[in-house]
Amino acid sequence: MDTASPKHAKAAEAFLRDEENTDWHNETLWFVRSKRDRAAQSLPEWEQLREQASQIKAHTLSKLDDYLIQLEENARQNGIIVHWAANGDEHNQIVLDIMRKHKATKIVKSKSMLTEECHLNPFLIKEGIEVIDTDLGERIVQLRNEPPSHIVLPAIHLKKKHIGDLFHIHLGTEAGATDPQYLTEAARIHLRQKFLLADVAITGVNFAIAETGGFVVCTNEGNADLGAHLAKVHIACMGIEKVIPQAEHLGVFLRLLARSATGQAVTTYSSHFRKPAPGQEMHLVLVDNGRTRQLASPDFRNSLKCIRCGACMNTCPVYRRSGGHSYHTAVAGPIGSILAPNIDMKEYADLPFASTLCGSCTNVCPVKIDIHQQLYKWRQVLGEAGAVESTKKVGMTGMDVLFSHPWLYRFAGRAGRWFMQKFPSLANKPSLNPWAIHRDMPKPPEQSFRDWYAQQNQKKNG
Repeated sequence: MDTASPKHAKAAEAFLRDEENTDWHNETLWFVRSKRDRAAQSLPEWEQLREQASQIKAHTLSKLDDYLIQLEENARQNGIIVHWAANGDEHNQIVLDIMRKHKATKIVKSKSMLTEECHLNPFLIKEGIEVIDTDLGERIVQLRNEPPSHIVLPAIHLKKKHIGDLFHIHLGTEAGATDPQYLTEAARIHLRQKFLLADVAITGVNFAIAETGGFVVCTNEGNADLGAHLAKVHIACMGIEKVIPQAEHLGVFLRLLARSATGQAVTTYSSHFRKPAPGQEMHLVLVDNGRTRQLASPDFRNSLKCIRCGACMNTCPVYRRSGGHSYHTAVAGPIGSILAPNIDMKEYADLPFASTLCGSCTNVCPVKIDIHQQLYKWRQVLGEAGAVESTKKVGMTGMDVLFSHPWLYRFAGRAGRWFMQKFPSLANKPSLNPWAIHRDMPKPPEQSFRDWYAQQNQKKNG
């Protein structure tokens, strides 16, 4: 297998050039993470909820085929038309076939990371279908012709000024306007006409319930409800891992989801869909796209527990400082870095290395996915498969030699301190030291900790 280029590092470098925006992105996401902490601490049973959710998901994954068949049978009894898609291409073709059956040309779509994963929008647009994302953040990035940078906060990489300039061009708002209420009202007026004219509504699925054959969509804007109730055809697209066994389990996940995502007690809308309205047609598309392959791997199966809250992104020091687009995949951040290589190991070989392995992602995960451990395991898998870039491989080999020989480690430390003391300008030169591109090198100590410790012991015993 050919070695992968360091795509994340290069894209992150471009994001970091705007230092002011990078700092704002970092601070904003940490603010959201802090809200999550306060919301979690407000529930004495928080850790019990996490454990219960993790166990429900583990049980479901152990019998996933049974629960999916149960979901299909009950959904069909409810009048829902169920489809199965092995991959993104099949998913997209199913949606297109439904559109053609109804001679439909206009879609309104609520937030759905699965459709982003399958690249549904460009596929349908190429076929002459108008696709309008109705989530405000999704609509913003759609107007900018770029993908979302976060699974919950799609436009978190943009400031009010950027959105004001964008709306002035596309929606005719006043030049220089940055008032959120004014801009939101302009978007609402713009989207209302799209809802009224749409032939088909597409939604994602947060949870599907095998016991009832229904599914739940969680939003804060109500756009999924408006689209699904106005259109004559509702298409719900879900990854097969979104199923849960019983309705009574839903409360566990709803208590965890919004608190983990944004620090809210609950999403503004938790909409339950069980059967089509009179005169309406409802479709449920169940998509694999690598999920059964992930399920078959004991090391990576737990990643399928993910409920797409984004908490791991909000806490990750790498994601906060590099931006979601640097991950070049639909689901960014730590969770995306363990999901993407399963889809295409060569394309996404760089992502498991975009982590400090600090474990913060694992600590905040509401379903207790061992994210940082899976990132480490992916590095091993990629190394064995020859998918690691040559420079990283050489560097890691050199570190192995250095750390395996104490005398060499001590010599390198002395040489490094001498060089930094004698040639500080060279040590801070980005072309020679990539670490210093966005950092100030610390002043080198006069002696190593080892030498200092030995000196203190000598004084104590001498």
